Amino acid sequence: MTFMATNLSIDSKLLDAALKAGGLKTKKDTVNLALEEFIKRRKAAEIISLFGKIEYDKDYDYKKARQRKI
Repeated sequence: MTFMATNLSIDSKLLDAALKAGGLKTKKDTVNLALEEFIKRRKAAEIISLFGKIEYDKDYDYKKARQRKI
């Protein structure tokens, strides 16, 4: 993991509210958590957008696929 020094202008009211809501001790931890959650939500939205668009094989037997081969 690499870290970079940044000089960002962040809304102090938003940052304070996020710090309080997250229960974290530092602004750095709060920003990092916010970025992680942002990325997770975007990825989840991408997956959700696929619902109803992927065709599946109606003849696929998932129970058979779960059986152990002895």
